[in-house]
This record gives sequence, structure tokens and C-alpha cells, in this order.
Amino acid sequence: MSIVAIMPLLTILSIVSFKTPQKDLLTSSLIVNIIPDFPAKVEWGGERVDLDRFDMRERYDRELTSFCYMHSNTLLILKRANRYFPLIEPILKKNGIPEDFIYLAAIESYLNPRAVSPAKAAGLWQLLPSTAKEAGLEVNDYVDERFNIEKSTEAACRYLKSAYAKYGSWTTVAASYNAGMGRISKELVKQQHDSSFDLWLNEETSRYVFRALVLKEILEDPYRFGFAVRKHQLYHPVRVREIMVNTPIEDLATFAKNHGITYAQLKEFNSWLRDRSLPNKNGKTYKILIPEKKDLYYSTRQIPVYNKKWTID
Repeated sequence: MSIVAIMPLLTILSIVSFKTPQKDLLTSSLIVNIIPDFPAKVEWGGERVDLDRFDMRERYDRELTSFCYMHSNTLLILKRANRYFPLIEPILKKNGIPEDFIYLAAIESYLNPRAVSPAKAAGLWQLLPSTAKEAGLEVNDYVDERFNIEKSTEAACRYLKSAYAKYGSWTTVAASYNAGMGRISKELVKQQHDSSFDLWLNEETSRYVFRALVLKEILEDPYRFGFAVRKHQLYHPVRVREIMVNTPIEDLATFAKNHGITYAQLKEFNSWLRDRSLPNKNGKTYKILIPEKKDLYYSTRQIPVYNKKWTID
């Protein structure tokens, strides 16, 4: 029997051999186990979502299976969340957006702040250039604020608040973030329904809200779903100094060196800087983040954990 044939069998045996994860047997960051009992209902933004109807259950189950058995992306989201959730969550709260919407950023970009889609959507919130500009963000050859975590999150909040004022339902708001308010509104009228869950939509949008619902459940208690991560495996937050700049910067590499970091580190924490210089002809004030030197090393800082359920130690 070939190794290709053996591997599915080994996976099946690993699933049936364990009823629940056992922490004392863990030797790696991941254990494949039986999926927990299927929930009868879940919540999003305080709204109850029943999963009894066949299509609701099976759409949820598809995403649950995908996130639990396509481990690399789920693990990366979990690790990155420890760094980026503390930055996003206070902005959502300040704007009156339910905390659940933090999971939209996770499914949009896998919490990669430099992500760019084939459709040219960019940043944690995957904003298109036109959408970003409408939300007041600067997008050009030198500055692209879609890659600015704070400003892009504020822009996403403005959209979410506008959509909620239109629909009065946070689940429909979530669907509209993928499809756009125009498309969702048109289909609600044409298909004569009040809920986005009842609409016949393209596959991406049909899956979108369920992906968010499932990821929320997994990240609220990863171990329950077979993900066993140790504290040191999470990506730690990096503290920064803020420098306000309202003049041109001719050479960003020189600017970085003068502030004790590399050009690569400057770009890592300010990926909205898109070129090697910042012309700033209008004298606009920009906030540039300079990472604390000791926080760049795992060995010199204790890792704070955003959610204690994320680790097994």
C-alpha cells in the first residue's frame, strides 16, 4: 500500500482513537481530533442564528470542517490574532460595532496586514481602492492607508455602521461586507426575503458569514476543536513609539536608520508607506510607528496572551 493511500487511513484512525484531546499527550502545536458536537445555534452581534434547518446546518458544517482540517491557515490566524486583535478590538468598541466583527478581518485577510487580493483589495480589511477613498483613506503611489491598521479599521467601522443603519441586522451587515449593500439590497427585494441567510447568492457570499461564525467558535476555545498551541508559539504584540511627521522624507531608509531600526522594520510596522520616500507636498501629518527594540526579540519579552483559552500552558 502506498504512503498516499496510508495517510487517509492514519487520519481516520487518529479521529476515532481519541474522544477528547489529552493535554498530557501533546508534543506538537496541533492535534487532529474528533470535531465537537454540532451546536444547535450560534450568535453573531447578539443575534441568534439557528442551525437546525438543513441548509444552515450543512453550510456551517462545511466551514467547520474546512477550518478544522485545513490547519495551516487556522493556526496562522490563531497565532496572529494575539498580535492584531488587541489593536482592532478597541476601535470596534469605540465605534459601537459588536466585537464579533473582529472575525471578519480574520477571514478577509487571515490577519495578514499586507495582504493583497487578485481584485486589488488590500490590508487587514481587504478594502478596494474606490471603497477606501470613499471612506476617506489616502490611496496613491506613496501612501496607501488601507495598510494602516488603525485607519483601515476606522474605515471598516464607518461602513459597518452605515450598513446597520440600513438593515438593522448584524448578520446581514456581515453579508453585505462581502457582497456590497447594493447587491444585498437588490436580492432582498427580488427574492422577497428579509434575511440574507434566505438568499440565493454566489458561493463566496453564501459561505462568507458561516466562515465568520465558525471562526468565532474556534477562536473562542481552540482546544475544544483540537488546536493545542503553547504560549510561546503565539505572535507577541510589539510596542511602538509614535512619531508625527508633517514634512517630506526624502529617503525612508535613512529615516529608519536615524531612529535605530532597519528599513525592513520600518516597512513592517508602516506598510502604508508604499515607496522609498514620502513627498508629502501638502504638509499632511502622518503617524509613523517605530518598534521598541527589545520587543523585536522573543527572548527579551514575556508574551502577553489576549485570550487565556488560546494556549495549553
